Amino acid sequence: MTHGQRAGNRPGLRERKKQRTRDDLLRAALELFTTQGYEQTTVDEIVEAVDVSQRTFFRYFANKEDTTFAVQEMVESRFIAELRARPAEEAPFEAMRRAVLSAWNSIGEAIEEVITVDLHMQTYRMIESTPSLLAAHMRRGVALENQIARLIAEREGLDVDRDPRPRVAVAAFSGVMRVTGQLWGQGQDSSVEALRDLTEEYLDQLVPALAGDWRQPAQEAAGESAQGVS
Repeated sequence: MTHGQRAGNRPGLRERKKQRTRDDLLRAALELFTTQGYEQTTVDEIVEAVDVSQRTFFRYFANKEDTTFAVQEMVESRFIAELRARPAEEAPFEAMRRAVLSAWNSIGEAIEEVITVDLHMQTYRMIESTPSLLAAHMRRGVALENQIARLIAEREGLDVDRDPRPRVAVAAFSGVMRVTGQLWGQGQDSSVEALRDLTEEYLDQLVPALAGDWRQPAQEAAGESAQGVS
């Protein structure tokens, strides 16, 4: 191996070391948050757990909140990338549905390279039960919805500020995602597969729930029951 080849490998090694340090900080932060509380944990405790300086922490994260949503941001970025890659002929809702399911098919391994899925679920529960984090979660959700709505409008050749359909579609989609996330966080199965299956089940009910006649099956069942008695 020549000196030039060795020099060419050095940036890759440095990048891997940086990534390991970032992952270690993230893992330590989330473990501390979920065991002793978000508000009770200091940056000093996080860097002490990894044996690095505060300066190193702030090289990777702006603050504690940044670490809390780092994995979620990774998931959201994967979804956005999948949505951008969906065929242009797919209808908006179908494109979002396929994008999120495709993202969940591939994101599990990426999450587990950084933290355990169980720690991811514990973090989700912590966010839901910590007022300051829940508020930040809602703000992030609004920003993500706006980003998705603009992407959908772009796909459809629409002006998102004039045509309400992209925002309406995304609002309905996002509502389902919030519900499934909450149900997953309350459940016993912390696997990504469980979240994916729950997401698929609920997304498949969105259109029937909005457009269907909910009373019709009950009325038909009552009619059949009455016929059976007679």
